[in-house]
Amino acid sequence: ITNKTYLEAAAGILAVEAYHAGIIRTSLFAKGLAAPTNAISNARDSLDGSTDLDQGITISGGANLVPTDANGIAFSRTTGQVLNIVYLNNKAVTKGGFYPNGVNGGINTSGAN
Repeated sequence: ITNKTYLEAAAGILAVEAYHAGIIRTSLFAKGLAAPTNAISNARDSLDGSTDLDQGITISGGANLVPTDANGIAFSRTTGQVLNIVYLNNKAVTKGGFYPNGVNGGINTSGAN
């Protein structure tokens, strides 16, 4: 994003979504729901490629409320990796999972993982 107006708006949205994610992870941890949420995390990880881009809400039994890399940077996924997750398929496909008929737009093929 090179337009400063759009960049500011995008950064603001990102900050709010990070806050929401932290609240959700904190609430799930407080309710003792580590096992099912960690299973969902592992399922997403099995679809988005070989790198470990997803972390459950616990690591070694302790809370993991803010999933980041060793430098404190939040993980990101490519559009293909996101589509792998919503299509529930680790291959390059154009439909499946939550979108049995595919998605609209020019970016509609998942990654080949």
